[in-house]
Amino acid sequence: MTILSPNLNQYQLLIGTPIDSTTLLKFLQITYQELYPEQQDYQHLSLTVDRYFSIESPLWFVTTFDRDRSIKIACLWLGIAIDQVNGIRHPNIFLIYVDPNYRRQGIGLALMGHAETWAKTQGYTQIGLQVFTTNHPAIELYQQLGYQSRSISMMREL
Repeated sequence: MTILSPNLNQYQLLIGTPIDSTTLLKFLQITYQELYPEQQDYQHLSLTVDRYFSIESPLWFVTTFDRDRSIKIACLWLGIAIDQVNGIRHPNIFLIYVDPNYRRQGIGLALMGHAETWAKTQGYTQIGLQVFTTNHPAIELYQQLGYQSRSISMMREL
């Protein structure tokens, strides 16, 4: 399937399968390495994938062709959460990743649109996500799309 926008027709959106857990883990690790370069070990992220990646947590990859081979350059991973205020089940965006060489081309925006369209077709009435406070480009995108902060996650080192 072509990604949602005519100016992105060189990309394909493919549904991930259980054999894609290695690529999902790689994208998660790259994301965290970009945000927290001082952290050395990201092996714990494999536990996240093992625990939460299932048939109920849809995964999509954006692919393109490079030298006659298909490469995965972006992904969208959703899970299902329960809104603790009103009890409504809703999709929660676990990860949106776009390879740095392909950023600022509308791929992240298209993935957000896909997530929302998928959620509506499944009968959901809301969608959530978590974003690190240091990830300013993502925060700006989410605010432009109408997402609003509802809570603040706080942490204290002991």
